[in-house]
Amino acid sequence: MDWTLNLAFCPALQSHLYFCVFRPTPVIRWIKEGGELPTNRTFFENFKKTLKIIDVSEADSGKYKCIARNTLGSTHHTITVTVKAAPYWITAPRNLVLSPGEDGTLICRANGNPKPSIIWLRNGVSIAIAPEDPSRKVDGDTIIFSDVQESLSAVYQCNASNEYGYLLANAFVNVLAEPPRILTPANKLYQVIANNPALLDCAFFGSPVPEIEWFKGVKGSILHGDLYVFHDNGTLEIPVAQKDSTGTYTCVARNKLGKVQNEVHLEVKDPTMIIKQPEYKIVQRAGQVSFECTIKHDRTLIPTITWLKDNGEPPEDERFIIHKDSLAIMNVTDKDDGTYTCVANTTLDSVSASAVLTVVAATPTPAIIYDRPNPPFDLELTDQLERSVQLSWIPGYDNNSPITNFVVEYEDGMHEPGIWHYQTEVRGTQTTVQLKLSPYVNYSFRVIAVNEIGRSQPSEASEQYLTKAAKPDENPSGVQGIGSEPDNLVITWEPLKGFQSNGPGLQYKVSWRQKDVGDEWTSVIVANVSKYIVSGTPTFVPYEIKVQSLNDLGYAPEPAEVIGHSGEDLPMVAPGNVQVHIVNSTLAKVHWDPVPLKTVRGHLQGYRIYYWKVQNLSKRRRRHVEKKILTFSGNKTHGMLPGLEPYSSYKLNVRVVNGKGEGPASPDKLFKTPEGEVPSSPSFLKITNPTLDSLTLEWGPPTHPNGVLIAYTLKFQPINSTHELGPLVDIRIPANETSLILSNLNYSTRYKFYFYAQTSVGSGSQITEEAVTIMDEAGILPPAVGTGKVRPVYPRIRNVTASAAESYANISWEYEGPDHVNFYVEYGVAGSKEDWKKEIVNGSRSFFVLKGLTPGTAYKVRVGAEGLSGFVSSEDVFETGPAMASRQVDIATQGWFIGLMCAVALLILILLIVCFIRRNKGGKYPVKEKEDAHADPEIQPMKEDDGTFGEYRSLESDAEDHKPLKKGSRTPSDRTVKKEDSDDSLVDYGEGVNGQFNEDGSFIGQYSGKKEKEPAEGNESSEAPSPVNAMNSFV
Repeated sequence: MDWTLNLAFCPALQSHLYFCVFRPTPVIRWIKEGGELPTNRTFFENFKKTLKIIDVSEADSGKYKCIARNTLGSTHHTITVTVKAAPYWITAPRNLVLSPGEDGTLICRANGNPKPSIIWLRNGVSIAIAPEDPSRKVDGDTIIFSDVQESLSAVYQCNASNEYGYLLANAFVNVLAEPPRILTPANKLYQVIANNPALLDCAFFGSPVPEIEWFKGVKGSILHGDLYVFHDNGTLEIPVAQKDSTGTYTCVARNKLGKVQNEVHLEVKDPTMIIKQPEYKIVQRAGQVSFECTIKHDRTLIPTITWLKDNGEPPEDERFIIHKDSLAIMNVTDKDDGTYTCVANTTLDSVSASAVLTVVAATPTPAIIYDRPNPPFDLELTDQLERSVQLSWIPGYDNNSPITNFVVEYEDGMHEPGIWHYQTEVRGTQTTVQLKLSPYVNYSFRVIAVNEIGRSQPSEASEQYLTKAAKPDENPSGVQGIGSEPDNLVITWEPLKGFQSNGPGLQYKVSWRQKDVGDEWTSVIVANVSKYIVSGTPTFVPYEIKVQSLNDLGYAPEPAEVIGHSGEDLPMVAPGNVQVHIVNSTLAKVHWDPVPLKTVRGHLQGYRIYYWKVQNLSKRRRRHVEKKILTFSGNKTHGMLPGLEPYSSYKLNVRVVNGKGEGPASPDKLFKTPEGEVPSSPSFLKITNPTLDSLTLEWGPPTHPNGVLIAYTLKFQPINSTHELGPLVDIRIPANETSLILSNLNYSTRYKFYFYAQTSVGSGSQITEEAVTIMDEAGILPPAVGTGKVRPVYPRIRNVTASAAESYANISWEYEGPDHVNFYVEYGVAGSKEDWKKEIVNGSRSFFVLKGLTPGTAYKVRVGAEGLSGFVSSEDVFETGPAMASRQVDIATQGWFIGLMCAVALLILILLIVCFIRRNKGGKYPVKEKEDAHADPEIQPMKEDDGTFGEYRSLESDAEDHKPLKKGSRTPSDRTVKKEDSDDSLVDYGEGVNGQFNEDGSFIGQYSGKKEKEPAEGNESSEAPSPVNAMNSFV
């Protein structure tokens, strides 16, 4: 049996099956004649009756024999397998770059079954029909080029095909003439570690292909020999780089069209080494342990040390403390057992070292006393050089607390004897340190040990070490040139400290010259000072300045130059063309032309605007002029003026500012702001003269009208006893009015008022107030039989006054109305919208002290009476005094003053008792004289100026008659007799009796000015009680 398998139609992993069938079922074996079955690609199925070969290739062609044996005998069968294949590449053609005159070949090799035929094409056209070219020869699967020219450049195609398929490949033949080019960047730096290979690149391009040569240095000899390896791509390899391999290497590329070269640099670094590796440690639980890892590295590389635990990151635990070259573990636990690795890395190499930590059980220890360490001792100076010395010491006892670090201090016995300075600090395990020194210093050193408890006492000072003098290493810092006057230049600097002088005879060379003029340097050598003044300079011109230090051994390095300026003078001219643009009612933008810089005569710091309000257009009176200032830094030509008041006139001027001060002001510029926001609330609202059906309102205009007032609006509504609001009444009032009498109101009714001003912009903030009309006469109670004078029943609180101090105020008032009334005082900050604060008055007193007030604050206050429809007085405004620097002594709280007042009161009381006793003993009473002096008021003629005698008086006139009394005066009420004219004042204030006496004074009642049968129609006098009245009440 023959089988033919076409690979052109067998994709990868294709398999093929062969069958053998026998009966009875035999034992089957497969073999391939002349070869072995492919082990990895052969599988048996169906009890070995099927041979399966996967991933078939041409090598699987051949004869396969199936041998079967059973109880009846054996037999075999041969199957011939032929594998056919589509073309596949052996060598595909590749792009070819040739230079004119060179030779080259294109190779196109393919295989298959049957073997494929090769056809060449040029730019898509078969070469067989193309014109012959003597520089090109086709030899089957190869094209040979010889002595090519640039016209030979083309794309060549190779077509390999058989009956099962074809392959097509393109190759570009480019005949190119190009001088050499080096593609590696110039001056590229290569860094390697010693004893490692170094690869220096010299990537190039050119046609013909350039030849590459390497040189060491710019003009060195060509490199060759076993020390170097030259790669075809131009790379130079140094297999084992040494320190002396460091240097500059030159790569030269040349062909017949030219030559080019490039330089690269090689630095060979010392390897990083661990000179002190971590050591194996055994530590008890709760103890502490430290691993050290000291490295040595190339001084130009920056190393980093990383610690690993069991090849992983150490735990993020504050017990693990990582220092520069050590790892400390505090309060060790069993989990800390393991391998610790120190890894030192640089940018070029890495080294590591490991140690094992074993944690064991802790053993009981006696109580330990911890203390500061003892001071180090045996200080020794070795390796004494001009600029360095090595200091070593022996640590003192640590007193059971490990030493964490040592502090090294030094004393300069030449320049600052007795003063110790900090030098350096090292870890607690280190007992030597290399110290850097300065020239011309007499050094002494001491060491202080530090542990967790504290610092030890300093060690004994080391021996003194005097370094040699030398030229200064540095120049003064902080060099500046700033003129203090218009014709000088003050050069200042920070002098060197003593140990910075490096030698005796420290001085400074001060040099200056005017900048951009081409003058020679002017120099002067001055002693060890910090400034020098150059006189006779032009005003504010730039100078180049430098200050160089020197001593007896020479000069410091050349100093850097700084730019300074001679002194400034006031600016010469004012900004011009000042313009104001109104942005809105509170904001304006100001523009001006900058002044010429040469007229500034100094550092231009900016422009300053002075502006002030001339007049508020809604008020005719002038106010105190308060100028405001705004400064705009830099060379600005405009600025904004915020916070202006609407509807106001302003003036401004602009000035230029330098370091010396301000220049002249520009001419004043007048501008006006338009009407702005709505007006503020009226400055006050007072409600006075309450009657049965009317109230008088007085107000002040808004503090900030922000425009022309066109009217006021008053709204009011009644409030009933449950504080419910009634209907709202709206009244419009002309803007020139300051008061209004509201009539036709309800009696004994509380009203709430809302009052605000209006401009063309709109309505402003409102102010609110409440007031109460008085009761009518129907509510007046008849007098009790046998009582004296009757107090009017309708309530009235007036003349509320405040006497203010720094933090308290005494509030007093006058009251008319029923007895046994409980008063309260309400107060708050004037102009505030917060609720009134309320204080209850103890008893029926007519005064109260408000405490805890803020100094220098305006307050509003009013007084009310509970149980009388909640009426209150009109408001009064007072202001507390300013806060004093120190607390003043209140004389009323002093013991001596209280004692004195008590003694005076006691004497007055005794005197009054004596007078009272003498009167009651029946002394003569001048009745006749009293009768002659005071006739019965019923028959006295009416005075011309008192038209209200015997008639009802209006509340308005009544209020006018009851103004506060002057000291010692009395004001008579209607249809009453003045108290000083009465027969006996004791009768008038007789605590509810008739004023009758059983002795000589019993007939006095006939001549009393009291009309018991007449109702009290007029208002009672508001006079204060006399001492006699007070006495009657007391008795």
